Amino acid sequence: MRFLLVEDNERLASLIRRELERLGYSVDRVGSLAEGEEACRLAEYDLIVLDRGLPDGEGLLLLKTIRALRQATPVLVLTAQDSPHHRIEGLDSGADDYLVKPFDMGELAARCRALLRRPSQTLDLALTAGNVALDPASRQVRVSGEAIDLRRREVALLEILMRRCGQVIARPALEQSLYSMDEAVSPNALDATVSRLRRRLNDAGAALQLRAVHGIGYILTVNDEGA
Repeated sequence: MRFLLVEDNERLASLIRRELERLGYSVDRVGSLAEGEEACRLAEYDLIVLDRGLPDGEGLLLLKTIRALRQATPVLVLTAQDSPHHRIEGLDSGADDYLVKPFDMGELAARCRALLRRPSQTLDLALTAGNVALDPASRQVRVSGEAIDLRRREVALLEILMRRCGQVIARPALEQSLYSMDEAVSPNALDATVSRLRRRLNDAGAALQLRAVHGIGYILTVNDEGA
């Protein structure tokens, strides 16, 4: 899943990005209203973390632009202002949740997960396909109840595929979800990640099949005997 972080404080942005990436999310970070608006026009995000105090204006202006574009992306607003007036103003502008600085990184992560679990989204408490289970919170993957060791990117790819199990997912959509805009990605990076994930699942006895659909992308299916 791909997040947009709009935060001009370098230190705080670095801490937030590190925590979210540790949890397996791909994060684009910008530091102004203008950059945030441009990012929203160029890419689709699963969640936006938005600071109110930006160098070129009030963060809620970006929120209103996002909603004017009819984008339903969940938005978590960050602010140093804790008055009821400011909270109401943020929620009435289209924010889905509000977090006051300073905050605990664990709470930030939990609030992001909660937003992604809302009915319009697809983040369940646990994912299962065949004999494979994935916990989005802990990033733990189990095959027939036994934990298996996967790299962060492999877990992220598996999560995307499990959420749309049985559906072909286009290659560009996978790449957009897995990699942030400032990552140097080789042409075969996705193929390499798919190959590693397929091998690890096969070695663990997963009742899943991960295959390429020529010229389109990839599909994950449950083997008949594992259904």
